[in-house]
Amino acid sequence: VQLQASGGGLVQAGGSLRLSCAASGRAFSSLAMGWFRQAPGKEREFVAVSSGSDYTHYADSVKGRFTVSRDNAKNTVYLQMNSLKPEDTAVYYCAARWGSTWLNYERYDYWGQGTQVTVSS
Repeated sequence: VQLQASGGGLVQAGGSLRLSCAASGRAFSSLAMGWFRQAPGKEREFVAVSSGSDYTHYADSVKGRFTVSRDNAKNTVYLQMNSLKPEDTAVYYCAARWGSTWLNYERYDYWGQGTQVTVSS
């Protein structure tokens, strides 16, 4: 499975961005797709996850502001980010694993290249 993330950029606080992550290969609907982020000097942290059965889960820090969705026909998962804050600034990664969802990034086998999100105050 190869993942290609896109959609990052520079936005003012309160603004919105939508990240996309396109996956290669078949059986996309069987993949758990996670979004993680890593700010400079910090550990990689969980942001959101989507399972093939439409289960979703969010970190408390983004709940109510971010929405993860997927289009299985396009092999793509999205992360809609609204009401962005400066503390959301990080490199965002999409990741995939077969089967059930996990919040721990170490459980994911496939990773995209990361896309920078910068939120100015």
